[in-house]
Amino acid sequence: MSKKVAKIFKNSEVTRQYQVGFALYNPADKKMIFQQEADKYFTPASNTKLYTFFASLKMLPEVMPALKYVERNDSLIFWGTGDPSFLQFAVKDKSAYNFLLAANKKLFFAPGRYSGSFFGDGWSWDDYDFYYQPEITEMPIMDNMVTSTYASPNKINIEPRVFTSCFEIDSTKTTGNFQVSRDFLTNTFHYPAVVVKPGYNQQNPYKTSPQLTVEILSDTLHKPVGLINLKIPADAKTLPGAKRDSVLKHMMLPSDNFIAEHLLLVCANQIGDTLSTVKAIQYINKNYLSFLPDKVKWVDGSGLSRQNLFTPRDNVYLLDSIYHLVNNPEKLFDLLPAGGKSGTLKNAYPKTDKPFVYGKTGSLGGVHNQSGYVLTKKGKTFIYAFMNNGFVKPTAEVRAEMVRVITYIHDNF
Repeated sequence: MSKKVAKIFKNSEVTRQYQVGFALYNPADKKMIFQQEADKYFTPASNTKLYTFFASLKMLPEVMPALKYVERNDSLIFWGTGDPSFLQFAVKDKSAYNFLLAANKKLFFAPGRYSGSFFGDGWSWDDYDFYYQPEITEMPIMDNMVTSTYASPNKINIEPRVFTSCFEIDSTKTTGNFQVSRDFLTNTFHYPAVVVKPGYNQQNPYKTSPQLTVEILSDTLHKPVGLINLKIPADAKTLPGAKRDSVLKHMMLPSDNFIAEHLLLVCANQIGDTLSTVKAIQYINKNYLSFLPDKVKWVDGSGLSRQNLFTPRDNVYLLDSIYHLVNNPEKLFDLLPAGGKSGTLKNAYPKTDKPFVYGKTGSLGGVHNQSGYVLTKKGKTFIYAFMNNGFVKPTAEVRAEMVRVITYIHDNF
């Protein structure tokens, strides 16, 4: 079998000009079937989310913490936990919203738990206005993004509504498609003087701040919310929120960067008062990842940073650990993109109701990876990591070659 897989790579016309790492593992007998540069480091892109996924399974309860709070006299004071599900457009969890709405006390948000920048380590600054790079905060709301949608040919709906006054028409732009853009350092949004087409829907990250957090909360709850400077006390209670696995599924299938980053903050919430990506990763590395053959360089939750570096064999052993941790293949595969059926693998493989690939993709410029589980026609389950870095050819060609190799393994073994 090893020789057959080796022959595929040797004869590949696609993979000769760039760096390729591949590992194929049989978890039944705990043996590596084939390796090519599997001990070399590659930029993982969104394969990083596998590590966030693993950490969340290890550290987070089945019902995630939505808020920390205390009641003092006539006031309810609350702190964020990093929970990404607060009115998130896909998860739609309203636990914290309903709790604050029902409170008959004065509401105060106490910021200061988050330790870090609004962007992750090594993120690209010129992507600030794209939906896939919202800012990181201790109490995210509505994905930390402004959503604009079609209302009529000359009007759009804006959520959260507090941003309505921040939108300005750019009368110099009278051609092209309707597209909203934001200034780099402020919450000033511009749109062209063109007709809005039905179905228009766009998300732009907004510049976050504690003051803006309470403004959005006040507008959403229809009641005043104040700011208070208060460290979280030892007797702070925890409000339960969204189901962890639901949040994980919404991270993995569409490869949601916002959810991934904030899940690491929720992990940090479990070990101390400071919500820190750095501290969370250090804790996870020390306590849960010692089984990996190669030391990882891991800096963010989503994989937006090119400073992340993992090896293919690390990915394989991590996936093996996840497989045993969940201990239910059907449950695990439901949380992952499925080849030809769902998530980021839906269009990579031929459309089917019986997928044979479940895993995670990862893409940046010149980077395209796939790591996951392949089910063979002979009833075996193999784990693979296929990492491609440094290519200039179209990503579609690289993707097609990965599909060809993994399909061959499915068909022949």
